[in-house]
Parts: sequence; C-alpha cells; structure tokens
Amino acid sequence: MNIRAVTECLEQVAPVHLQEDYDNAGLLIGNGKEECTGVLVTLDVTEETIGEAVRKKCNLVVAHHPVIFRGLKRLNGKNYVERVVLAAVKSDVAVYAIHTNLDNVLEGVNFKIAQKINLQHLRTLSPRDGLLRKLVTFCPTADAPGVRKALFEAGAGSIGKYSDCSFTAAGTGSFTAGAGTTPYVGQIGIGHEEPESRIEVIYPVNIENKVLQALQSAHPYEEIAYDLYPLVNRQTTVGSGLIGDLPAAVSESELLAMLKEAFGLSMIRHSPYLGKKISTIAVCGGAGSFLIGAAKTAGAGAFITADLKYHEFFDADQTILLADIGHFESEQFTVELLTDILRQKFPNFAVLKTETNTNPVHYFL
Repeated sequence: MNIRAVTECLEQVAPVHLQEDYDNAGLLIGNGKEECTGVLVTLDVTEETIGEAVRKKCNLVVAHHPVIFRGLKRLNGKNYVERVVLAAVKSDVAVYAIHTNLDNVLEGVNFKIAQKINLQHLRTLSPRDGLLRKLVTFCPTADAPGVRKALFEAGAGSIGKYSDCSFTAAGTGSFTAGAGTTPYVGQIGIGHEEPESRIEVIYPVNIENKVLQALQSAHPYEEIAYDLYPLVNRQTTVGSGLIGDLPAAVSESELLAMLKEAFGLSMIRHSPYLGKKISTIAVCGGAGSFLIGAAKTAGAGAFITADLKYHEFFDADQTILLADIGHFESEQFTVELLTDILRQKFPNFAVLKTETNTNPVHYFL
C-alpha cells in the first residue's frame, strides 16, 4: 500500500478543499507514490514525533496541525519548523496535515469534543456557503434515467444524508442540425422538435469536472445543452463548530466539573456565572473566538473552545458561559479520531497513536 492510499482515505472524510483559505492541509513532505510502512498519528509534528516515527518504522506522520504553515524561504535549522522538515526529509518520513478541513466536517474534531460530553442532536454551528452548484441539462425523455444515473455515480445529487436527489420536468426541445453534424434525432437541415426532460442536480463545486465528464459520457446528443448555477445555499453538514444538547440540563459548575473530568483538565478559564441551568452547548476545538456571536445567536447556554483573549470574555455579555479549556486539550482526541478512521479502513496495517506529548503549554499549580 502506498502513502497516497492513506491520504485518499482521510480525504474521503475531510476533503482538502474544505480547508480555510489561510490553511495548509495535505501532503506537506514526501511522495504519495512511495510504499507506506506504517502511520504515526499525532496532533503536532515535532522533532520528537519524527524520531518516534523512525523508531516505530512508520514512514508517514499524520498530524492535525500543519508544521509548514507559512512559506519557507530557507532550510537552515534555525527554528523548530525548519528542524522538523530537515529531520523528516533526512529520515524519509512523509508528513500529512488534516487541519481545518477536519474542523469543518460534521464528524470531525468538534464531533469528538461533543462525544466526550455526550451532546446529542448535533448540528453545524456556522454552516459554509458557496460550496454547491446546480447543473441543469436537457435530454430525450427516454435517455433521462441513464443520464441521471451517471450524474449520481459521479457524486451529484446528494443533499445532507439523502442521495440520488434530482428534479425532472417534461418539455419540448427544438433545433435544426447543420451541415457536418451527426444528429441523434432529426435530420440535417430540417427543424426538429423532441420531447425532452429537464434534469436538475446539485453537486459540490470541487467535483464539477467529474460531473461534467459523466454528463458528456452519458448524454446522447452531439452538442449538449446545460447550465451551471452558483448557489448561496449553505451546506449544513460543513462549517465551523457544532451545537448540541445535553441529555439533561446541568448547572454551570456541574458543566465545568464535567469538562475537567472528560478532558483531564487542571484548570478552566471561564466567563462569570449566570446562575442558570445549561442544556444547549456550542463547541469549537482550538481557537474559536470568532464563533462567540454564532453561539449566542444559536441559543447556546455555554460555548466550549480555546485561546480566548482577555477582552473576548467580555463578549459573553451576561448571555452565555464561555469556557476556555486550552488548545491542545480541546483537540487532543483528534488523534483518537484519525486513528479510528485509519484502523477501520486498514485493519491489518500499522496505525499507531503517538506517545509523545506535544502540548507546548504547561501550568504551574
């Protein structure tokens, strides 16, 4: 099995195109065509994790955080990023990052946070838009089932957890075939009217070429009439943060105690108590202050995230409990998530969790 087989498995769960514009997910170091001897899963890539991968005969490190985040102009080993890259190249260890694209899928980083505190009825806190397009095409009525089938097989027609979704309407197409054409119906130089079906399907923008190739292959006409429409619809299964409900309402102190136990925390930074029970909770692993407004609008009683600045705690504004549980702490179970995904796909292959604690933040208690 080569490295690309592993990365393709991960990209089925969290496609790279779902990453944020500022991000750098994907295969950062190495050649996907090389044979994979084993996978080491970690939150961060450090010199220690590269060394651990070498000792455990793993030539692929899968990390949540990209070690190369900004452009590198030289490799002199003057900082930890350059040293990690040099160590990986020297040891022939590939590095793959699955970052905000894993944050932005329903069963990604935030799903593990929600799972640890038993949140139910999960939905995306801030759904993404601009990810969908609509294809409208016209074909002879008898050929419509075959065209729809080809489009579905190419990945079009999925809405939420529903697949093979389309709309078909009957109509009449008209044309006159010119010299040098090979019309599927009608005759050259004679106007023709044909009973046709109008087919509409939605698809993710990243598979547009694949959908159009399927249309070209399945459609019987020599010249295919079709329209492409950008959609402002939000893709409800893709976006930032999650929100869900506890099985039963708890007090604010009970919630914080629950978080300490579930995430192994020694401390939690939080906004002032509001003196009310909490049942609906929003979560965002890592730095999530940009979602405070969305959490309040969605009616969350608490928002669990990390990296909140001093002044951002004022944004609670006596309407929500903000709980900062730490960046590493909020995302620590991502290693478990990625390991489970890969072990399920490759049950007889070495997929190992790192034993290196990469948390750079320590507390004096």
